[in-house]
Amino acid sequence: MFFEKINYTISTFDPKSIDMSIEVNNISKSYGSQKALDVVSFSIQKGEIVGFLGPNGAGKSTLMKILTTYISADEGTAAVNGFDVNLEQKSVQKSIGYLPEHNPLYLDLYVREYLAFDADIYKVSKARIEEVIALTGLSSESHKKIEQLSKGYRQRVGLANALLHNPDVLILDEPTTGLDPNQLVEIRNVIRNVGKDKTVFLSTHIMQEVEAICDRVIIINNGKIVTDKKLDKLISEEKEQVIEVEFDYKIEEQAIATIPNLKSYKNTHDMTWELTFLTDKDMRPAVFDFATQNGLKTLQLNQKNKNLESLFREMTKE
Repeated sequence: MFFEKINYTISTFDPKSIDMSIEVNNISKSYGSQKALDVVSFSIQKGEIVGFLGPNGAGKSTLMKILTTYISADEGTAAVNGFDVNLEQKSVQKSIGYLPEHNPLYLDLYVREYLAFDADIYKVSKARIEEVIALTGLSSESHKKIEQLSKGYRQRVGLANALLHNPDVLILDEPTTGLDPNQLVEIRNVIRNVGKDKTVFLSTHIMQEVEAICDRVIIINNGKIVTDKKLDKLISEEKEQVIEVEFDYKIEEQAIATIPNLKSYKNTHDMTWELTFLTDKDMRPAVFDFATQNGLKTLQLNQKNKNLESLFREMTKE
């Protein structure tokens, strides 16, 4: 991990007084003929927890590597806590905690031994080791070798290491990949807890994690930002409404098409229809009235609200 090459005193670091934790301006990056990032721009304020979403190959990890100074952009500028990622690399590295997608750990070391090793590199107090062990819920496993730990606890060790020098910004690349449902909840709680007083930039494929943890969502597709909004605003602005209705008798498609505000419809099974409306008005009464006017009974009538996952699919489909 690149931080291990750095020799400095963390305790003397005094970041610049700014409102933005992360600023990205017109960043582009190519690998040969493949453009991984295409003029990407956004900014993240102090204290925000932001989910960074996109399909495989969309450019998420590339951008995170640029922000952590691991690689350089071809064009554009970026800053973390006001420090330029190209010109002030050591200052950037001092102010971030980074958990890469493939968590690099020394499996033959004990948990405390590993954290003590990195504490020496960071030149932080040994007392900080106990603080991050408690913060990440590692106390019961801290006497074990890392190779003996489950993947969930190994991720906690990675988080503990990222927090050792008490950074202002956490950059987490797929921190919950490969975890079982119980481990997902554990790591989610850890991230939510440490994010109370830090800026968190989180990449994940798990939409439920974003909905549970994040304030804001940035979605990238084919190297371009396709949306950047507060999570609650993103969902509330969606005017499409999907209603699933089952009648007690078959009805012709031409009749269904007469329901007002109907954008599209699909006969999903026998007498069950999925109706999509382009309105923020609840259309269930209109569907019920339609059934009554046509001598039908509604056996079920459900509103299927769009969630982040369905919005993500729409925004990133080819």
